[in-house]
Amino acid sequence: MFKAYSWLTFCVVVWGSNFVFGKILVQSFSPALLTFLRLVFIVLFLILLSYKTKLQRLNKTDAAIIFFLGLIGVFINQWSFFEGLQTADPTTSALILATTPILTSFLAAIFLKERLTIRMIFGSIVAVIGIFFVVTKGSLSTLHVDAGLIWIVITMITFAIMIIMTRALSQRIDPLLITLYSNIVGLVIAVFFAFTINSPLRISNTFNDWGLLIGTAIIVHGLATLIWNSNIRHVDASKASILSNLEPFVAMVFGFILLAKPITGVEIIGSIFIVGGVVLSTYQRKQLYVQKGTGE
Repeated sequence: MFKAYSWLTFCVVVWGSNFVFGKILVQSFSPALLTFLRLVFIVLFLILLSYKTKLQRLNKTDAAIIFFLGLIGVFINQWSFFEGLQTADPTTSALILATTPILTSFLAAIFLKERLTIRMIFGSIVAVIGIFFVVTKGSLSTLHVDAGLIWIVITMITFAIMIIMTRALSQRIDPLLITLYSNIVGLVIAVFFAFTINSPLRISNTFNDWGLLIGTAIIVHGLATLIWNSNIRHVDASKASILSNLEPFVAMVFGFILLAKPITGVEIIGSIFIVGGVVLSTYQRKQLYVQKGTGE
């Protein structure tokens, strides 16, 4: 049990650090190009991972869902993430993305006919209060929502959609194949935008930047996801969900260490409200949110 929790904590640290590493990478690579390059290495890793897995033919309906999953849950999700991190603070971004399970609850109630409880609604209100504290720094006079935060909200919405679509597909298709197929679709789409969306085009020529790009692509979206899904079966799902909600705190610590970004009291208060609201609203929804997918 201790070993399982240790590996799950490792995954949370990896995912939380991705906000800071992403902030570093967008200084050297254009967001669309960065999305394309990361998807190249993610797909290569997934192909190696699934070489013994029997490929599954898709009917027209599932193929259409996979296409939209690749478009929305992979390409737009990752592109908007890096687009947002150009100006958005990584800690604030992590806190906004921490509310994904709440939006997923509402989408599940609409599309999967799952029950929406008073606890979820109350938890959502608490989390929104936390976001208010973080974005406004505790005062309406300082309210300023830049374009970066809007892109991060888009990332959060596309991640929630990805969870719902993956949840529906996983009843019929191996989750590993869903991840592989959708990432291939995302990669193909990214080819058409990698060199055209952003101007001027930025691409690093340093070994350190390329090493960080390749390493985070494989470790964050490959190894960490595999480790999480392998160890989640050994622990209580609700406790694992709480662990995953610690990602904003990890982003906060990494931002302090790597970017010399001070941790403010308002951020701590907002973090407590956001994480508390997410835990409160998802406490009874144990199975839907502990499975990591293709998003951030």
